[in-house]
Amino acid sequence: MRQSAPAMDGVSWGLLGLLSLLWGGSFFFYKVLVGALPPFTVVFGRVGLAAVALNLLLIIRRDPMPTSPRLWAGFLVLGVFNSALPFCCFAWSELRLSSGMAAILNATTPIFAVLVASVLPTGERMTLPRAVAVGFGFLGVIVLVGHDAFAPSASSGGFRLLPSELACLCAALSYAWVGFYGRRFGGIAPIKIATGQITAAAAVMAPLSLSIDRPWTLAAPSLAVWAALAGIALISTAAAYMLFFRILKRVGASNLLLVTFLVPISALSLGAVALGERLAPSAFAGMALIGLSLVAIDGRPLAWLRLRVRAAD
Repeated sequence: MRQSAPAMDGVSWGLLGLLSLLWGGSFFFYKVLVGALPPFTVVFGRVGLAAVALNLLLIIRRDPMPTSPRLWAGFLVLGVFNSALPFCCFAWSELRLSSGMAAILNATTPIFAVLVASVLPTGERMTLPRAVAVGFGFLGVIVLVGHDAFAPSASSGGFRLLPSELACLCAALSYAWVGFYGRRFGGIAPIKIATGQITAAAAVMAPLSLSIDRPWTLAAPSLAVWAALAGIALISTAAAYMLFFRILKRVGASNLLLVTFLVPISALSLGAVALGERLAPSAFAGMALIGLSLVAIDGRPLAWLRLRVRAAD
């Protein structure tokens, strides 16, 4: 029998809002960082510093990480598909996209999760309401991308924004799939799952950054770049993961999905205030359609509305 999600109180909503701010901030930090550093080095800096912070926390707590090779193989899968790959996609995409646009495309993760669940043996079958919700979500993506994505680039001669937007959707698909894979780690302390995942991602990104970007040949970063790197690693990664697992324990996975609604708001606000970003009306129309899709997938807002209508009768 399925259990209903725990009720959301004021503290839970506050924690959820804070998590959305931390994760929304990562899109802002990416925009600052990719203006000065190559994407692989940005991602290596993010996961490398976060891995140091999380491992130090476990050392301080005298709580060693497990040493099972099989378990670390699982951490490697998590590290690639829940950190290294999506982080690289977003960092590279923000060479051209605004931070707000990348965050909105990231909000398609639950839509991809419905599709992934429908093809997995242990997932939920695709129902007509869910299919309609997914349709609204991808209609929102089409509106969001718009005809500008196909405008030719003067520098490359190819499509201007489409590859970057597809990279964001690839990241969202990766997040959706690995969410199901991560269920096999249920018997391990959440902080150790996060530490193993980020440490494995750092091990993957180190040779890519060193061999491709050769960071020692780059100009010395400014203080602002160092601050952004510390922010994305310590605030948007290490602290966000710890907060994520605290919320998960407090209100459950179903309620935690609500953060998907809030991250684009945080990212758009930071982009507008700190970076002066402005989105076209079609972007907000696309975001509205994606939001409608998420509401339908989540189900609770519609259930609440039905209860209110019945109460009024």
